[in-house]
Amino acid sequence: MEVLTAVNEACQNRSKLLREDGKVVEWRIFDVTLDYEQALAMMDERVAAIAAGEAPEAVWLLEHPPLYTAGTSAQPEDLLNPRFPVYPAGRGGQYTYHGPGQRVAYVMLDLTQRGRDIRCLVQGLEQWVIDTLAAHNITAGRREGRVGVWVARPDKGLGREDKIAAIGVRVRKWITFHGIAINVAPDLSHYDGIVPCGISDQGITSFEDLGLLLTLPEVDSVLRRRFEALFGPTERARSSLAIGA
Repeated sequence: MEVLTAVNEACQNRSKLLREDGKVVEWRIFDVTLDYEQALAMMDERVAAIAAGEAPEAVWLLEHPPLYTAGTSAQPEDLLNPRFPVYPAGRGGQYTYHGPGQRVAYVMLDLTQRGRDIRCLVQGLEQWVIDTLAAHNITAGRREGRVGVWVARPDKGLGREDKIAAIGVRVRKWITFHGIAINVAPDLSHYDGIVPCGISDQGITSFEDLGLLLTLPEVDSVLRRRFEALFGPTERARSSLAIGA
């Protein structure tokens, strides 16, 4: 599922996003670039372990090498130049890009402990991104009928907006996976090979493009605080390089 939702006030009640039992979420930062297929296999393994009660919920922060992913609604004509590998993503939505300088956060949460409300979960992820950007003085928000999180760019013309973050989730046995991708300092020319999310009349931006020169660790620290404000406490994994559950 890759969606952008109109805000439902009922979903703004934080209790719908918090675990009922108060258990912490494992927070893991990978210090190496992860192959996309490897990351998907690891997520599948972890989601199964969470569903079986054998592993805690987790948020994984990482980078991928340059690649394109195709959601279940991807249109062949939107792949303009396959200059990088193209992978089926197993989520909804269309084409998107991942690569160095982009912070990907894979979010594996147990919705049986968080209200069993997928729409509210997606709105929570959107708010997590919006709050993280606001902490860096970037005003961003949802847009009706468009996926992701957007920034107004009046400097580019009347009504112009740029996408700064993608949101795409899937749910299996009430466990979420996939998550968010925020452009910190990727090579934005890499988006030229696709029509991102099928939207051709708006652009793509990043922290760097907006004049903010930040490292991924600097953004990560804010991501963690803003996640905890919405979803509850986290605990750093013992090893940032561990593979699997």
